[in-house]
Amino acid sequence: MEKIAVFPGSFDPFTVGHESIVNRASKLFDKIIIAVGLNPKKDALFTLEERKNFIKQVFEDNPKIEIVHFEGLTVEFCKSVGASYILRGLRTSADFEFERAIAQVNKSMYNDIETVFLLTITEHTPINSSIVRDIYRHGGDISKFVPLKMKISKK
Repeated sequence: MEKIAVFPGSFDPFTVGHESIVNRASKLFDKIIIAVGLNPKKDALFTLEERKNFIKQVFEDNPKIEIVHFEGLTVEFCKSVGASYILRGLRTSADFEFERAIAQVNKSMYNDIETVFLLTITEHTPINSSIVRDIYRHGGDISKFVPLKMKISKK
């Protein structure tokens, strides 16, 4: 049976921390579906298509990685694509508490799903999409916080 993991998120934008999690997890899974969540209630900096294209640039040479978008519950999306795993990265203990609660609820909704947590590497701990968005919105250089292959033009 193929081991398929879904890595869900808004990825607004996709960061070096996200890239690291996917690269490390690709050694554990046969396929990783990076699922860009569509949440009309959130005011995204980048469009859904831009976010998907940024991520495609990063993983264009990795056949194990698929980039899609989804709306609704992550567990329902996992069922629809035959994924048995949800992949999540953890930066801090606060992340763990938040993600643990979600993982437990997901498990109660869909018993066949397992959430796999990978710790970020030390140098990525302070990096999150909210901070990177703020830097970008104010004209700062985000190049050290996003993957090298991502082509984001200056604001």
